[in-house]
Amino acid sequence: MSEDKAIEDRAIEDRAIEDKAIADKAIWPPIDPVSAGLHGRCPRCGEGKLFSGFLTVGKRCYNCGLDYSFADAGDGPAVFVILIIGFIVVGLALWMEVTLSPPLWLHFILWIPLALVLCLTALRLIKGVLITLQYSKKAAEGRLDPGQ
Repeated sequence: MSEDKAIEDRAIEDRAIEDKAIADKAIWPPIDPVSAGLHGRCPRCGEGKLFSGFLTVGKRCYNCGLDYSFADAGDGPAVFVILIIGFIVVGLALWMEVTLSPPLWLHFILWIPLALVLCLTALRLIKGVLITLQYSKKAAEGRLDPGQ
């Protein structure tokens, strides 16, 4: 019985947020999409949370009601992370090998944890930036012109 009540309350709250988002015709002041993305904030108002989990994008902004269903970063964040962090880690590992010639176990102890920490950190940051840029530039899926 209490479970049904909780579900009903949640549905009422969601409808209220949707009604607020539909009824609100205010023009939001421009925000810096890179700053909002790096902080994991809403691309419209810059206040609400963009992520509901570590990399999971929320359903909507609880501050301004923006629906995040448009947000699809795809493989972009992963590609950027692989290229940027790979360049840094491989470059440092090669430099260390050439200048110091450490044993192989030292490479494993240094570079695997460093790569993991940098990749996980950069993945969230880059995903946030790409989503906020997608919103600010009104980017959408490509479509063919029906006249052709």
